[in-house]
Amino acid sequence: MAQGIPSELLMNNTLISDLAEVAKDAALLHGVLLRIKESPNSSEVVTYAPFTLFPTPVPKALFLQAMAVQTHYNTLMDKISQDPDFLQEALASTISVDEFTARLYRIHQQVLKKGRSQSIVLGLNRSDYMLDQKEDGPTSLKQIEINTFAASFGGLSSRMPDVHRHILKVAGQLKARQCITDNDPAVGLAKAVAKAWELYGSKRAVVMFLVEEKQRNILDQRYIENELWKRNIVTIRKSFEDVSKSGELDDNKRLFVDCQEVAVVYFRNGYMPQNYKSEQDWETRLMMEFSMAVKCPDISTHLAGTKKVQQVLAQPGVVERFFPNQPQVVEQIRATFAGLYTLDMGAEGDKSVAMALATPDRFVLKPQREGGGNNIYGQEICEVLNKVKNSAERTAYILMDKIQPVPTQNYLLRREMPLKVSTCLSELGCFGAYVRQGKDMVMNDCVGHLLRTKNSEHLDGGVAAGVAVLDSPLLF
Repeated sequence: MAQGIPSELLMNNTLISDLAEVAKDAALLHGVLLRIKESPNSSEVVTYAPFTLFPTPVPKALFLQAMAVQTHYNTLMDKISQDPDFLQEALASTISVDEFTARLYRIHQQVLKKGRSQSIVLGLNRSDYMLDQKEDGPTSLKQIEINTFAASFGGLSSRMPDVHRHILKVAGQLKARQCITDNDPAVGLAKAVAKAWELYGSKRAVVMFLVEEKQRNILDQRYIENELWKRNIVTIRKSFEDVSKSGELDDNKRLFVDCQEVAVVYFRNGYMPQNYKSEQDWETRLMMEFSMAVKCPDISTHLAGTKKVQQVLAQPGVVERFFPNQPQVVEQIRATFAGLYTLDMGAEGDKSVAMALATPDRFVLKPQREGGGNNIYGQEICEVLNKVKNSAERTAYILMDKIQPVPTQNYLLRREMPLKVSTCLSELGCFGAYVRQGKDMVMNDCVGHLLRTKNSEHLDGGVAAGVAVLDSPLLF
């Protein structure tokens, strides 16, 4: 591994075996924990969340670039959420063929028709990047996507620096140890939630985590909950079904669940079609959107994070629409864009289809889905596009240049998996947190980072999807 971890260390099987045991125990000691698949709703038995044995080298300049642009991405997502004309125009082709996005958009329209009940907006997002190494140029930072909904691992990633520092100390890599930066997104994310709760103005009100039925990753969320409890803010955890049974709006549109007033709804569930198991779940989402509670994200911010919006932003003049007379900000944002191409019906979309069919290995085909494991690669792109190339169904996807990251060698530690060196690819995420009240942005910060690494044989998928593992950047 370049820049800090000697290759001879990677090949020292005896030392690696000892370090792996030290590393697993360090993860347990520091609370880098997941519930096990066999009992996802019980903390009686837990395991370490999967992670890399060693931190992965990341150029410091590119790391700082990603952190610096995050506040601009926060502002961009917020401005898009306030521009219904842009959302309508950007999503018009998608909602005609993608029923899930269409349902979300209909909720957005209903909220606009009634008028937004709440002037406080809370955004917790994560912009994800890979380092693109073209054959004839320098390594550059390229955005994969921005997550405006349930951006995870702010809690567990807060503990990874200490885990990797300990491993490097035991391995005798004291110089490399100094290249791991502090990281505590849980504190920053909780600070934004607390600010929204404070602005809501009722000390009796609670923060409600709207959660999935299976909660393997609950401990990641507990870090944020505990930060709120430190501020004497009560948190509760409820499912769609819970809110459906005991949730109601009073005459002032205040949301009550189990007779507790809810100041903030923090959505950790509701970003995939399968999260809505019945029409009642959709009605429950609509009720929460109509309420006075601060939603994170609210429906318009949810839509702002779609893949189609990402593709439209890459078109000439679109980012400029949101940052008039701010060419430096526009330049910072655009510098992170990979090539993005429309598949809308018409000459431009036809050109994109032909390009993808001719050289599928150059591209990624992305549907309007979150949660990892949804993207389409290689010959499968041809199979999908050949079926839909002459119909509007193709507009349910966008086409993106495939990033060419620099591979590294590392060991991926995962429960009950053999210990072996792997060729790995990494993805850097930056956590953003903002709070707006009316027209005033009262908080806008980059609050931390997340590095995830996976075996290069896996094309897609995150930690929660069971493919990637947690990591730390080794800055050089």
